[in-house]
Amino acid sequence: PVQSRAPQACAILLRLVCAGGLALDARIHLKLAPAYDAIKSSVVSQGDLFRIEAGLAIASALLILLIGKKIAALVVVAVAGGGLTALVLYRYFDIGAVGPLPPMYEPVWYPDKVNACIAQSVSTFIAIGLLFAPIRSSDRVESSA
Repeated sequence: PVQSRAPQACAILLRLVCAGGLALDARIHLKLAPAYDAIKSSVVSQGDLFRIEAGLAIASALLILLIGKKIAALVVVAVAGGGLTALVLYRYFDIGAVGPLPPMYEPVWYPDKVNACIAQSVSTFIAIGLLFAPIRSSDRVESSA
């Protein structure tokens, strides 16, 4: 029946939008990485961290598309949510270098940063929703009433 396919179609659409947000996040981080190579600690540059973020975003986009299980949604929350947390933290707080991380305080908003923030937010919140909603029809609890 069409009604029983609606939740599955909705979950697929949400996974596609989530992956799209992750793809945009990856594209922006890869584009910006060379400009941030000069900001570095003795271990890693901010450009390297941008490339790592991009790689993780691509991997988690593939996971949410291909696997679509709650574990994939959890990975997306960790990757996109972690990136979003770092973006906002370093936008508003100058915490300096932390362990092997370089100082990354940047108290400005510019189009790529805004777009990355939106992409990470969308992916994070969709993934949180997928964590709490049935992804497969077999995940649903059938009512006996």
